[in-house]
Amino acid sequence: MKRVAVAGASGYAGGELLRVLSKHPEFEVTTVTGHSSAGSSLLSQQPHLRSLAHLTLQPTTATVLSNHDVVFCALPHGASGALTAELKNVELVVDCGADHRLLKAGDWADYYGGAFCEPWAYGVPELTLATGGKQRERLRQATKIAAPGCNASTVALSLAPGVQAGLIETTDMVSALAVAPSGAGKAPKVEFLAAEMLGSATPYAVGGSHRHIPEILQALAGADPTVPAAAHADPQMQYSSGYGTLSFTPMLVPMSRGILATSTARLRPGVTLEDVRAAWENSYAAEPFVRVLPHGVQPRTADTVGSNCLLLGVTVDNRAQRVVVTAALDNLVKGTAGAAVQCANIACGLPETLGLETDGVAP
Repeated sequence: MKRVAVAGASGYAGGELLRVLSKHPEFEVTTVTGHSSAGSSLLSQQPHLRSLAHLTLQPTTATVLSNHDVVFCALPHGASGALTAELKNVELVVDCGADHRLLKAGDWADYYGGAFCEPWAYGVPELTLATGGKQRERLRQATKIAAPGCNASTVALSLAPGVQAGLIETTDMVSALAVAPSGAGKAPKVEFLAAEMLGSATPYAVGGSHRHIPEILQALAGADPTVPAAAHADPQMQYSSGYGTLSFTPMLVPMSRGILATSTARLRPGVTLEDVRAAWENSYAAEPFVRVLPHGVQPRTADTVGSNCLLLGVTVDNRAQRVVVTAALDNLVKGTAGAAVQCANIACGLPETLGLETDGVAP
């Protein structure tokens, strides 16, 4: 049994991590931390976590978090870099924030700002690589893992098989997403009030300003065989700036959980629906948590609630000569906490599916 600490346990991502970990047969949550909530009971902040009612939130410091087998960080962007650098006697650290995701300091400066942190192994096991392998191979026995952004992993997994197979034009990719506000965290903001959201859909980060764009392009560059071989031999040499063109537009919709992403890209000449279906189905055939639905069937966010599954609908718009990939997932599970635990399982040599749900909650 591995002793686990969760930093940022009072937030949505931290709460979801705890919910998933509470049923894990090999991980025991012994420490939870918060910032302004330190000193209060976990149950006062996460009243749905009855099985962890014995825990009290402690201050989020390296002293408190050190000397655990596994530490999960669910902190705001920019808050985990300095903290994780001070941890001692920890076998595995999984960061659910953005601090260790990007490979290029320039991308961090453009989209986040502040101190650039060392990039860690990227936590999307199913991500197709240019070599034909999967990202999970880079997670085996990793000691530091950067869990993905929920929008980023959704779009990257939607398009990577087409990039790796050379079926799509990476200079003409478009993604539009309907996103639940829980992905923005628990901090109270006017735009997330029920009176503001109910009955409305609201675009945000329009015009190429969303912070997940460089993360998506970085992931797709890693799947592209036309990227110089040196970049694949040394992940630190991969790049996002200058790679491809992605028009990315998210919008907030009034659901507590979920992402529905529609991603399209221009097909290369001569590519058929059969080619497209074969590429996506072959890429994900052995994956327990990424499912390509039968042709003509479209995913729904409702079918992924509580599940660690990403559901994909894949087809071709022949008139526009574009692949169309629709993707649905629970942003707090497969988009964040479930992905983090899945990666921790791999790094610790445990069965990848251990403690994770494939079934959703309905109705």
